[in-house]
Amino acid sequence: MNALKNKERRPVQKTRSEGGNRPSYGHDGAKRSAPVKQAPRLQEKTAKPAPVAAPVETRALLPRSGERPPERVPVILESSGAGDFHLIDSGNALKLEQYGPYRIVRPEAQALWQPSLAGHVWEKADAVFTGDTDEDGMGRWRFSEALGETWPLSLLGVDFLGRFTSFRHVGVFPEQIVHWEWMKSRIEEVKRPVKVLNLFGYTGVASLVAAAAGAEVTHVDASKKAIGWARENQSLARLDKAPIRWICEDAMKFILREERRGNRYDIILTDPPKFGRGPNGEVWQLFDHLPLMLDICRELLSPKAIGLVLTAYSIRASFYSIHELMRETMRGAGGAVESGELVIREAGLDGKTPGRALSTSLFSRWVPA
Repeated sequence: MNALKNKERRPVQKTRSEGGNRPSYGHDGAKRSAPVKQAPRLQEKTAKPAPVAAPVETRALLPRSGERPPERVPVILESSGAGDFHLIDSGNALKLEQYGPYRIVRPEAQALWQPSLAGHVWEKADAVFTGDTDEDGMGRWRFSEALGETWPLSLLGVDFLGRFTSFRHVGVFPEQIVHWEWMKSRIEEVKRPVKVLNLFGYTGVASLVAAAAGAEVTHVDASKKAIGWARENQSLARLDKAPIRWICEDAMKFILREERRGNRYDIILTDPPKFGRGPNGEVWQLFDHLPLMLDICRELLSPKAIGLVLTAYSIRASFYSIHELMRETMRGAGGAVESGELVIREAGLDGKTPGRALSTSLFSRWVPA
């Protein structure tokens, strides 16, 4: 991806102040008397210049003509959980989730209501994320007892690793299950070779779902750490021989090169962050770069394309903004554009008791007629 789902941040390096009395200096720079013995002065090092970001490769938007595809709005794609995940409860800007054997509490600004379950249920959580409540903010986990850094999970028949990260995420975005179920069924239905491009692919769960369904997958992410995690997941899912290309690169650079090469894909998933940096300092800004990214993605769609899926998190916008962008991008392509929100339905402690729906992200999806 052009940037990490949540970009890694380095702590600011602080230098320790020197102790003791400093000698005084005259206008000529000569040292005057020093009443106490001074500790040897550390040799000052010339600060290294900050790395220069690689120039962002770009091109002009292509002119589009023809009718805009028919629209289906608003579309609410709802999940009540799948496999080892479900949303137990939410409220007071928090959510209580089940990930395999662990109950986890994380911030959720859109949970404006009061929790349904009693406080003692929440207090029994195995892990609670505390710290920065912004989506990209760093924090720390508080555990009820010592837990391993990773643990096995399964969704849609694919095994992978959950992991407690400093950015609150655990290696999977379960609201995407509805897109993955759609993708899985389309791949299995067409009964022909299918090529999938997964941009900003993170830990690879979507790529593994596609590969398990029989697709040839190209997975792109700018984070070496995320690619490494995805490869671990591939082994855990017993898909080592599956046709998956793991590409650690800036997403925009990659798709521009694929466009020049004439490569085409039947399904494109793109899940960009609102802001991030690529491996060479490339800057990604959702509102600045999304129009061109979608424009290139249209050129990468095969003649028998199955769909182009966009999701957007934590942005101050209506789904209509990405909906109209998608319709403009797909002028003359036929098919239809369906857009709206992804929501997760509370399922209670047993995973079977429907509750309130928690909105998680915006989406827009082009599908052929």
